[in-house]
Amino acid sequence: MNKKIDLINGKITDSLIALAIPIMGTSFIQMAYNMIDMIWIGRMGSLAVAAVGTAGFFNWLGQSLMILSKSGAEISISQSYGKDNIKDAQNYTKSAIQLTIIFAVFYMFFLIIFKSSLIGFFKLNSPDVINMAETYLFVIALGMIFNFINPVLTGIFNGSGDSKIPFKINTVGLIFNIVLDPLLIFGLGPIPSLGVLGAALATVLSQLSVTILFLIHIKRQNSYLFKVNIISKLDLAYSNKIIKLSFPVALQNGLFCSFSMMIGRIIAFHGDTAIAVQKVGSQIESISWMTAGGFSTAISAFIGQNYGAKHYNRIIEGYKAAIKLVSIIGIFATALLILGAEPIFKFFIDEPDAVSMGIVYLQVLGVSQLFMCIEITTTGAFNGLGKTLLPSLISIILTGLRVPFAYFLSNPKIWGLNGVWWTISITSVLKGLILISLFTILILRNKKFNNEFI
Repeated sequence: MNKKIDLINGKITDSLIALAIPIMGTSFIQMAYNMIDMIWIGRMGSLAVAAVGTAGFFNWLGQSLMILSKSGAEISISQSYGKDNIKDAQNYTKSAIQLTIIFAVFYMFFLIIFKSSLIGFFKLNSPDVINMAETYLFVIALGMIFNFINPVLTGIFNGSGDSKIPFKINTVGLIFNIVLDPLLIFGLGPIPSLGVLGAALATVLSQLSVTILFLIHIKRQNSYLFKVNIISKLDLAYSNKIIKLSFPVALQNGLFCSFSMMIGRIIAFHGDTAIAVQKVGSQIESISWMTAGGFSTAISAFIGQNYGAKHYNRIIEGYKAAIKLVSIIGIFATALLILGAEPIFKFFIDEPDAVSMGIVYLQVLGVSQLFMCIEITTTGAFNGLGKTLLPSLISIILTGLRVPFAYFLSNPKIWGLNGVWWTISITSVLKGLILISLFTILILRNKKFNNEFI
């Protein structure tokens, strides 16, 4: 208990930062897994990057199933802690783990059986890219259980107010990945060069190490939160509550990925290099949304516990403090992407055509960074109140509009490939503006802010 941060008493900003920093660290570690892959795979050329990027869409799509257990568990556990109801927290923990295992096994078989058809959706131009993408997807599918369970265990710890343990464990996993990536991709001594296959193996083995470390920690600490029997019958009441809270968030993530896949198909019309540019560019851009995601998770846990404890004034002040902090991050990210686009992109791929496309991508997406940070943080605030539907609807609608607008604006007679980038950036700006306006009107300025209203 002494490792957990007291979110319902004391200075708000200090509590938020203390909780958010390890979460952000964990988010950066998750981002670093993919970014390190991109750095080493980028040394193999843009075709290899395109292959991993294409297969990565289905890894992303699978996160929607994982979120079905993670998001609701995180919210429910934080609210249970606020109410000092440890029994409920244990039941939510057990149900979340059980659901995660079920979803992971189902998705693993789905990817393995339909891998060729899934990759075929993108109508890639190069047979080599197609073969590499299918290989990467197959190996990632085999390790899907670790890919699913690690974020859920992280969410359970975060919801209880302990964000340091997930950070430490995921850091070890990142170290494994840093060592294994170049070793398995390019080979060393008796270890052969495995290319894209090596990148996939490095990711799976690193995720396995994280799962093992979580299990070791749980057993050693004998935490009462995890004193549950996961092979017992699934409790439908707790499982349904988790899924009900998670569904809008999971649907948002799934549709976001689906829309992005459609946009990826539009990008593919401009060549495999364009796909590689989008993949690398999104990894670079993830620095800001991963940081905002840390504050989003922190404000969700903060608001969840204070909502459970009925400390409504702390909810309002906590949200204001979080928005101020992420605004600084968003402004910094905008300046970084716009002013440092060329050297940053060249660090990943140094092919002239890819660099010229990448510079434009980063500069256009740089325009929306502040609003994206606001959107992500405000979504966390709504989630902490258990109101997951509204921000998900806003995101789904505006993200869905990206597909027709990207198709129209990417016409060579209009903006070409740059039309896709501007579509993404403009819709991000709109999402940020709409969500902060709605939270201000519905929560901050509502004089009936109480249990009945929320």
